[in-house]
Amino acid sequence: MSRVVPEPEDSEAARVGTHSPSVWSAMDVAKIASSPIPETSVIGPAQAFPMFPELTLWDLWPIQTDDGALAQIDGGTLWVILSAPRTDDPNARHDIARMWLFHRIDAEWRDCGPLMPDGFTPGSREWSGSTRLDPHTGRVTLWFTAAGRREGGARFEQRLFLACGQLDTGGDRPHIARWSDLKEALPNEGSAYADTATAPSMPGRIKGFRDPFWFRDPADGVGYLLFTASQRTERSVSEHDGVIGIARATDANGVCTFSALPPLIDASGVSNELELPHVVVKDGLYYLFWCTQTGVFAPEVTAGPTGLYGMVASSLCGPYKPLNGSGLVLANPAAEPRQAYGWRVLPTLDVMSFVDFWGVKGRDLDTDRALLAAQFGGTIGPMSRIEIAGNRTRIVATAS
Repeated sequence: MSRVVPEPEDSEAARVGTHSPSVWSAMDVAKIASSPIPETSVIGPAQAFPMFPELTLWDLWPIQTDDGALAQIDGGTLWVILSAPRTDDPNARHDIARMWLFHRIDAEWRDCGPLMPDGFTPGSREWSGSTRLDPHTGRVTLWFTAAGRREGGARFEQRLFLACGQLDTGGDRPHIARWSDLKEALPNEGSAYADTATAPSMPGRIKGFRDPFWFRDPADGVGYLLFTASQRTERSVSEHDGVIGIARATDANGVCTFSALPPLIDASGVSNELELPHVVVKDGLYYLFWCTQTGVFAPEVTAGPTGLYGMVASSLCGPYKPLNGSGLVLANPAAEPRQAYGWRVLPTLDVMSFVDFWGVKGRDLDTDRALLAAQFGGTIGPMSRIEIAGNRTRIVATAS
């Protein structure tokens, strides 16, 4: 595959946040129909069997070092995974979600318990984020989404928080202790992005301010937060107004603060949600990935499959061009369009996800509650691997 490099943007403009959002357009998405779909293999019963039957597991991310590499801890890697007790209603998990810690050694996953103590976080539940470890001090920094408020309020309000803890490997299994320094990382009052405390939201149409992903730009050493967001209300031209937001970190006298910048990606009129944004740098190019479901595309757009999407640029702030022409990197197979979600591309180009609704075989999940419960995986999915060359990607391995 030939290496096509996007035109660079002025680096000074990128640093000070004067970039314009890169558009993911309906014309981009329409190109999916004219190209082969990069499908993963169909998930079977053995792969969908819960590794931890008492827990429902979904969005997952590794503990990384500041350069993005997976932190090596006690012969393996540590992962944070959203969890909830397994019930007959898998959709209820989002209202009781909390972060759980797991230790992965080779192909074995070991349960290390709740990531943080009961009552520590300020939300009514905990949603996705990212985690970094300083291997020299053992200090762990967590960025996460506090959904709702412990004392009540807007159900779909989302706030970006950070907290710090200390890695402890002295016991039977590693864990993170002595949590402190809990604070709101980037308060959102609607000046740059839609305020989820006041914006109208409903299941399937939730406005976003979540999924913070910490990234240290190797070009200038500056830290940034990327996050799922929605267009500021007065700028919105569609109910489907998903964007990928960004904020720049400033460390003054040991206190880290964040300043919101214009969005990196604007999918207004195309998609309501660009979830779990994350960046992988390869060969000097910035690959920005996110997840999108078929059901969140605008009705006037030919919807793409539920899958992993991405764009590429020569600098963090763009301009970005869709990978493979359309943005689609990896999709669920047409036979099982909802079998997996929550894809995360690692620096190795391995891709992790969780098992969603598998083995449905064309039946209607919306009208059969028993089927909904029976076919929800709620466990860690099989790993895939992609190959990247310039602005093209392909799947080179998928577990069968």
